[in-house]
Amino acid sequence: MPTIKHRPTTAGRRGYVKLDRSDIDRKKKPEKRLLKSKSKSAGRNFRGKITVRHQGGGAKRQIRQIDFKRNKDGVPGKVAAVEYAPDRSAHIALLHYADGEKRYILAPQGLNKNDTVLSGPRVPARLGNCLPMEAMPVGTVVHCIELVPGRGAQLARSAGSAAQLVAKEGKLVTLRLPSGEMRMVAARCRATVGRVGNPDHINVQDGKAGRKRHRGIRPSVRGSAMNPVDHPHGGGEGKAPIGLDSPRSPWGKKTLGKKTRNRRKLSSKYIVRDRRRK
Repeated sequence: MPTIKHRPTTAGRRGYVKLDRSDIDRKKKPEKRLLKSKSKSAGRNFRGKITVRHQGGGAKRQIRQIDFKRNKDGVPGKVAAVEYAPDRSAHIALLHYADGEKRYILAPQGLNKNDTVLSGPRVPARLGNCLPMEAMPVGTVVHCIELVPGRGAQLARSAGSAAQLVAKEGKLVTLRLPSGEMRMVAARCRATVGRVGNPDHINVQDGKAGRKRHRGIRPSVRGSAMNPVDHPHGGGEGKAPIGLDSPRSPWGKKTLGKKTRNRRKLSSKYIVRDRRRK
């Protein structure tokens, strides 16, 4: 999907780069029964206290409910439309199943209107089909990967992402994830063949601060621009160094190189090669 740059008639237009969405169905309204209103919290918990900073405002959006489990086995689904989803980077495909049910899935790259997809343990490993990885040949490129059989897809769901099946050994398969990490997953876990569509999403540039605000992202202020009462980096005459042994969060916690993962909950048992090790 190519990108579009506008003439720099304004400062916001000068850096604005958007996607050409001529290949998706823009005139079709989303399936009403598969919509869900998105509630806003502005980063606050049930007591009204801000627990996640820099959130708030934004345009109203309706969530498209995506079928991440793909458990409608043996029933062919015809792609009725490829649509835009305001709550995710990937495009979505509306499936009309032979029994009359309708579901949304993430649209793989190359999947077009009127194509047919299947799911189940005995379907062929073709684009858009969902099947257990034990039934796929080694080298298959997949997305929407389960970590626990039946739980639903958790890995490789953003625009343009995909993993590769590099080995099969007993009840486990080895995947090369988009981050470069090599991870073992249960062979019974399902995945969808192909790469997630809309790979040019990474080339989009907002061009102005207002488009961040439309997504509900509020400004982030540097700690060195604050007063000492607000941040450990604050204060000083002019532009001063932070004056600490390492950068700190607003609450005094180390933020550069400090390990924060709980060792009792580490999930590195099935990691063959960590994404940080080159």
